[in-house]
Amino acid sequence: MGADNNKFFSYNEVSLHNTSKDCWFIINAKAYDVTNFLDDHPGGGDILLEAAGKDASEKFEDAGHGSAARLMLDEYYVGEIDPSTTPKHAVTATTQLPPKEPKVGKGKSSAFIAKILPFLLIVGLVAGIHFSSGSSSNSEL
Repeated sequence: MGADNNKFFSYNEVSLHNTSKDCWFIINAKAYDVTNFLDDHPGGGDILLEAAGKDASEKFEDAGHGSAARLMLDEYYVGEIDPSTTPKHAVTATTQLPPKEPKVGKGKSSAFIAKILPFLLIVGLVAGIHFSSGSSSNSEL
């Protein structure tokens, strides 16, 4: 990894590095200085700046980075995070998002509606055509 493998930083120290001229973040309890990568990041530097000074572990994993990106991290490694400095509620790159609510039955009912809605639309359309054409043929009898 980086030149100084034994360097430790606190969460607070990393949080100070949160600008485009000094951009650090944490991934899996390791600190990375990605300032020089902002212009080269395939997703744009803004994505990295959103995570600046924060724990970006979840965002990094959710983005589906492959082995090349993981190897690339070595180039920007600056040290480890001192586990004794981990706050109870660590500021993460996803902190701004509202907490996920448990999906108690929500997913099942919306999935059911999504499956049955096209069927109901077709039945309604066929019934509408049938009754509108049926009423004119009844008047002819």
